[in-house]
Amino acid sequence: MLAGKSVLVTGGANGIGLAIVQGMAAAGARVAVADINGDAAAAAAAQAGTEAMSLAVDVGDVDAIDKMVAATVERYGQLDVIVNNAGVTRQAGIMELTEADWDRMHRVNAKGVFFCLQRAARQMIDQGGGRIINIASIAGRGFAGTSNAAYAASKGAVISLTKTAAQQLGRHNINVNSVCPGATRTEILTGIFERRVEKEGISMEEVVDSVARTIPIRRLNEPEDVAGVAVFLASPAARNITGQAFNVDGGLVPS
Repeated sequence: MLAGKSVLVTGGANGIGLAIVQGMAAAGARVAVADINGDAAAAAAAQAGTEAMSLAVDVGDVDAIDKMVAATVERYGQLDVIVNNAGVTRQAGIMELTEADWDRMHRVNAKGVFFCLQRAARQMIDQGGGRIINIASIAGRGFAGTSNAAYAASKGAVISLTKTAAQQLGRHNINVNSVCPGATRTEILTGIFERRVEKEGISMEEVVDSVARTIPIRRLNEPEDVAGVAVFLASPAARNITGQAFNVDGGLVPS
């Protein structure tokens, strides 16, 4: 499906990002795994089972983004797909958030996504097209159970950016879409659940069950559920889809 294509995945060392790396590799792509943790990125690349490279990258640093894209193109000769997955959050009420929280989340989740998109688009324009896939969140659609308001705002920015970029880049044969995961079994979610266990004095199983009961399909996402949509959006089957935001949440939030 993606044989001969080169794919760059940010935040690719664990969770949803790692599942996307593995899904793209399984579809035949050559994958560049970028993560702020270089050792973890190298381990993810080694496990990909295909031609893969790793990059230690802070996507909040525009110079680092430039080097990341350049290194990918130098290795593979082109950049066909970028998946902007890197993101950060923390559990906090709206009155608990600090300026440092806001700056940290928007630096990675909004600024990072924008400049990764922009730098990738420059390369894609030169080579005649490509695919940009942004990992947003149902938090950006107003999900009441979001980890915090600053995170929700950053993910809303990603959804809006996706729509505007699709309009402006379409004439260059560049498709831009976003994926909005719901509750997904990752290290971040596990950490949030562990704090509920400690605070409420209930078991992890009870926490998971309480969340699953709020989801119409009655189960949390696995990272592979999100990865499957990303692989589809990178594939020839999605050639005429752009400017869209796809919820992967078991029906938790209406589109």
